[in-house]
Amino acid sequence: MIVMPRARVGAAALLWLAAAALAQAQPAAKEYEPKPYQEGKDVVWLPTPQEVVNKMLDLAKVTARDTVIVLGSGDGRTVITAAKRGARALGIEYNPDMVEYSTRAAAKEGLAGKVRFMKADLFETDFSNATVLTMYLLPDINLKLRPKILGLKPGTRVVSHAFDMGEWKADRTATVEGKTAFLWIVPAKAAGVWQLPQGELTLVQNFQMLTGTLKTGERTVPISGGRLLGERITFSASGAAYRGSVRANSIEGTVKSGATETKWSATRSTTGPAQAPAR
Repeated sequence: MIVMPRARVGAAALLWLAAAALAQAQPAAKEYEPKPYQEGKDVVWLPTPQEVVNKMLDLAKVTARDTVIVLGSGDGRTVITAAKRGARALGIEYNPDMVEYSTRAAAKEGLAGKVRFMKADLFETDFSNATVLTMYLLPDINLKLRPKILGLKPGTRVVSHAFDMGEWKADRTATVEGKTAFLWIVPAKAAGVWQLPQGELTLVQNFQMLTGTLKTGERTVPISGGRLLGERITFSASGAAYRGSVRANSIEGTVKSGATETKWSATRSTTGPAQAPAR
């Protein structure tokens, strides 16, 4: 055993007491609070107003069956709102402080363990399991993400606050508090040549819009009103209205001419470009 002189013991005790007093005097570290217009990796941060969040999720018709992924989840409000509707919800955010802030906010709402936030780069993250994708990014970021989004499963709903996706026109828009929300439905890939029992259908695709021709025997007519909504295809030819569902290499549906409605089907024979050439 080493015995310290009393003077040293007294000095050590005084130092310990002084350190303890100093520690108590230090204010507790403040929790991180995000500030509007703070710099981020690709954008400055601005929160989406709650009214717009609600409208975006309404446009996408979010239910408990959905998996909602928020690109650039910020303070977590869109993720939290989706989770309150019963959806599985994930926020992807590059700023680790925002991830921690969102996680705390979710816990305060009683959603700990029911939502998830991850620190990740949007361009390096797999979000292919989303049934609903939401974002509030800049137009150039939307355009960079557009090819990846168009590769998602047909029928995936995509909603954006404020900014569109260029030539890919929204399927629907809504305005609330002077702000716009955009909705797109990822279309199936229908471009190419399809064989019908009675002829040949050629489709040219420009995002969800379709043009082309229907050939029966020696007669070739243009189609009109061609459109995709996810896997659902509609168009008209020679006064008949065609409806159907596009799978990987087949289409099945009904065709109505006057009062008569019959079934129709087609099998893909060649695949065309995903989008029509730019004009």
